[in-house]
Amino acid sequence: MKNNNLSEQLKKIIIEELNLEDIEASGINDDDPLFGDEGLGLDSLDAVELVVLIQKHFGVEIKDMEEGKVALASISSLVDFINNHKKD
Repeated sequence: MKNNNLSEQLKKIIIEELNLEDIEASGINDDDPLFGDEGLGLDSLDAVELVVLIQKHFGVEIKDMEEGKVALASISSLVDFINNHKKD
């Protein structure tokens, strides 16, 4: 899957599934942090839900917290993680 398409798909999934009502996909920069005050402001409950969504939509499992910290840092890092772990 092309990175641009995957990036847009991830943004839409995050907005819809995590009920981020005041955010549009175009307003999310691929390199913005997903957690904390700097980026989308997601919290630990969102992280758990996001791990489940990644597995559900892409068949990719985030196995532990260390892997999750890297994978869930930004949209770009999620794209890289999915591309590197997706079974063809």
